[in-house]
Amino acid sequence: MSFFFLIFVPKFVQREMISENTITVTSPLLPNLDELNELMQDIWNRKWITNAGHYHELLEAELAKYLGVEYISLFTNGTLPLITALQALGLTKGEVITTPYSFVATSHSIWWNQLTPVFVDIEEDTCGMNPAKIEAAITPNTVAIMPVHCYGKPCKTEQIDAIAKKHGLKVIYDAAHAFGVKINGESILKAGDISTLSFHATKVYNTIEGGALVCHSKEMKGQIDHLKNFGFEDEVTVVAPGINSKMDEVRAAYGLLNLKQVDAAIDARHKVADTYRTALRDVKGIRFFDDMPAVRHNYSYFPIFVDAEQYGMTRDELYEKMKSQGIFGRRYFYPLITAFDPYKDYPSASPENLPVATKIANQVICLPMHHALSEDDVERVLKVLIDR
Repeated sequence: MSFFFLIFVPKFVQREMISENTITVTSPLLPNLDELNELMQDIWNRKWITNAGHYHELLEAELAKYLGVEYISLFTNGTLPLITALQALGLTKGEVITTPYSFVATSHSIWWNQLTPVFVDIEEDTCGMNPAKIEAAITPNTVAIMPVHCYGKPCKTEQIDAIAKKHGLKVIYDAAHAFGVKINGESILKAGDISTLSFHATKVYNTIEGGALVCHSKEMKGQIDHLKNFGFEDEVTVVAPGINSKMDEVRAAYGLLNLKQVDAAIDARHKVADTYRTALRDVKGIRFFDDMPAVRHNYSYFPIFVDAEQYGMTRDELYEKMKSQGIFGRRYFYPLITAFDPYKDYPSASPENLPVATKIANQVICLPMHHALSEDDVERVLKVLIDR
């Protein structure tokens, strides 16, 4: 059994439950091994394996071109860009308005910068932060807004950016799910002050582990590049208390090869999404997202939302039924960040303050979604959902 398969099975799933017939919620996009070996040999020949080497610089350039952005900085994972973004914007004290409906790294990045997260509710139609809830959460201590493009669906960037401008706030978009997503042909990474990406192995595009930060000026990129390398400006000058979060040459080379095939992977995901939608359209008690107008989606996830009364089965009952038949979905995001010990006692974390997020978290299952799903795999998933 290969390493790359095992890392996508949750830690709490016992090995004896896994078989060749198991359908996992995701599967990594892997480059051709022969091509990767050729690049590894070149890296070995160059004897430069980190610190902005040849492939690191090449991947930054190719990603900027693919994503349609001007300035991008590579990181060793997707959490450190969030932490660094807040540092680069000079946010050292105050409150950051954010969402409870995300992976916990979003809020952790605020905590690590000794800032205070303030949680606002989400919209049911995007699972993104509800702009109508933001202004009521702004106080004299508010310094920034950190929304998430949940499931790769763009949140209401124009409204959020307008609110931020009105109140003199910074905006950092957590775009971990949103690789390659565009609106009217323009990258959503151009919104706000900074956007961050994750290149974790579970994502549409991966460098095994990795991430990136997108900004809008040469000066800001320079500052970010210093912060991810201990704060060094040159070999004898440290300009800030930075950290070591540089991407190495091996992952950069791997990422270059994956960039060549990511569009084909997105196309394959699109076909899976269309099949799911066609089959589930008339199933009472199951809701899902259709494509948004003028948006180039990446089909990073396929969440469904289960109304137990209409469907005749709770979300958790369906989740366990799927698992019993070797199909591993994911209740993503459940529990809410605000249910975890580090955050549950914040006043803004109460379920009463977050009715939509609380409802959605109790209904969601992300169905298997990746480029390697076969037609038989998809039919197996659908059979479990439709045959009640």
